[in-house]
Amino acid sequence: MSRLEDKLSAGAFALTAELPVVDGGGVAEVERRLDHLRDWVDAVNVTDNTAAHAHASPLAVSIAVLGAGVEPVMQLACRDRNRLALQADIVGAAMHGIENLCCLTGDDVSAGDEPDARAVFDLVGVDLVKVARTLGEGRYLSGRPLDRPPKLFVGGVETAGAPPFEARIERALAKADAGARFLQLQIGFVPAHLEGFMEAAAAAGLSERVALMPSISILRSARALRFLDERVPGVEVPAEVIARVESSADPERECFELACELAEHAMAVPGVAGLHLISFRSDDAVAQLASRVRAARPS
Repeated sequence: MSRLEDKLSAGAFALTAELPVVDGGGVAEVERRLDHLRDWVDAVNVTDNTAAHAHASPLAVSIAVLGAGVEPVMQLACRDRNRLALQADIVGAAMHGIENLCCLTGDDVSAGDEPDARAVFDLVGVDLVKVARTLGEGRYLSGRPLDRPPKLFVGGVETAGAPPFEARIERALAKADAGARFLQLQIGFVPAHLEGFMEAAAAAGLSERVALMPSISILRSARALRFLDERVPGVEVPAEVIARVESSADPERECFELACELAEHAMAVPGVAGLHLISFRSDDAVAQLASRVRAARPS
């Protein structure tokens, strides 16, 4: 059983963080990027061509992360692979002891820097969750038996703060039905949205079936907040939040304090099982935030 599965299954508060993308430098670069994370989180997400930009493969990076003594959460997006390649990556990852899997549909290629690439989308995120569950049950999607089924802890993503809000719960329930055990929620800057989502999740029985982990982002500037608000689907940043950072004498520090406030709020919302931390900075901000979180709510 993975450490992440062990903690979430036991009802303990868990922390994950996103590993900055890797484009080269070998295993040494992976280890360098883990330096500020390894002592603070239970597992590290390895992204899959995030925002439709090519980077080192999540399978290769996840193997390197595991070799460095840190537990990976390997993300897989349906945008770039058909069902054969997705199954091959999942089974291949399991051969190396990678158990945590986060299944995504993936951003469209139009969001990236190679918009002429051919998108695949043979499956979508909820389908990929089903595929992972099927593999874990000992067979490929075709029905062909799989000797020594992989041990997998399967999750996905969901957005808590974008309309139609009712549909978000329905989609999350569909992922739970498909076999998801955890859902990392999209970053949000409107506390009321998370409260509403978690209240609806409790009413629907969702929070009893899957571990819900809101994402907290650490940015540098009002410009970055404005970019998220204007360019990232499902993310709303209130004008007063942008103004607060813009008027600060130290915008970078204000962004960090904002992240701390959002984390403290999320931890106080009933049903939240953990947090997923994302930094758009190159410093040790995740370690600093994780330190505050651990002090406020020891695991």
